Amino acid sequence: MTAHERKRAATILDVAAAAGVSKSVVSLVLRGTGYVSAAKRTAVEHAVLELGYRPNAAARALGESRSRTVGVVLNDMRNPWFVSAVEGLNSTLNERGLQMLMGDFRLDSRSGESLLKKLLEMNIEALVLVGTMPESPGLTAAALQVPTIALGAPTGPGANVTVVTNNDDAGARLAVAHLMALGHRRIAHVGAPATAVGIARRRGYEAEMRAAGLAEFIRTVPGDLSEEGGHRAALELLSGGDRPTAVFAVNDMAALGVLSAAEECGLAVPADLSVAGYDNTPLARLRRISLTSVDTASFAAGQRAAELLIARLEPGSTLPPDELLVPTLEVRGSTAAPHP
Repeated sequence: MTAHERKRAATILDVAAAAGVSKSVVSLVLRGTGYVSAAKRTAVEHAVLELGYRPNAAARALGESRSRTVGVVLNDMRNPWFVSAVEGLNSTLNERGLQMLMGDFRLDSRSGESLLKKLLEMNIEALVLVGTMPESPGLTAAALQVPTIALGAPTGPGANVTVVTNNDDAGARLAVAHLMALGHRRIAHVGAPATAVGIARRRGYEAEMRAAGLAEFIRTVPGDLSEEGGHRAALELLSGGDRPTAVFAVNDMAALGVLSAAEECGLAVPADLSVAGYDNTPLARLRRISLTSVDTASFAAGQRAAELLIARLEPGSTLPPDELLVPTLEVRGSTAAPHP
């Protein structure tokens, strides 16, 4: 079959003619914006299916002077919390006809500069930064060019960035208070001192211990936000004398490392050692792991970030205030009362 014999691709004008409406009505239906009667909407949707119409995103963006895309930059795609947050972000953006262009800041050999440059060259309408990013002139510049939301980070790169994040101080205190209520006193912390999140969660741990009169039992071993870092820190905690009866880890990944170290040391969880994590990732919910963890509602956080971003894209909008989300605690099988 020659090119002339192939069926011509349907256009928006074909859809309008088949549905008996104007081109502008078809455009409103496809964008999901404006008021269109149910009858006309149904007619347009039926025509789209019948004709096999596929909107030309590039042409539409050119005609509207909009790309309808949002750049999303993660500081580490391996973090399960980020994955869930991005799913929530994407679900809400898609409902409003916006698409994501996503990249990993960590994988950019130029510290994110080339990634940000490419996103801006693709005419993104807004930017979402997921996780705590290293300081970068490129980030600050990008946030000045397009509306920017920092998701899951204590601060953003500039005063014009709205932050949507978890109250890490309160979440840490929840976990420690739970361990205390079970009867634990020697509660140690596997932290991540090089990160803003780690600093905030350590602060909450220490504050709750002091408030309960347990300052003498405060013990923090530095690790990082990875399973390997948690494993190394836990081996240091558990190999010496006067070992703790409970460990609060800075996140679920580090908590997995604590669980591995406990097994290597011949300790049963929770009979010999209680372990609590943070972020309530899908890993924590696995039956084999059953990890008590602070729930930061990552999916909902992503949805809220998208809602704020969409509102900011409206003409005449102002910078929305930061939002500090209230965490809860999911108690599972990794924590129990200590041996008498």
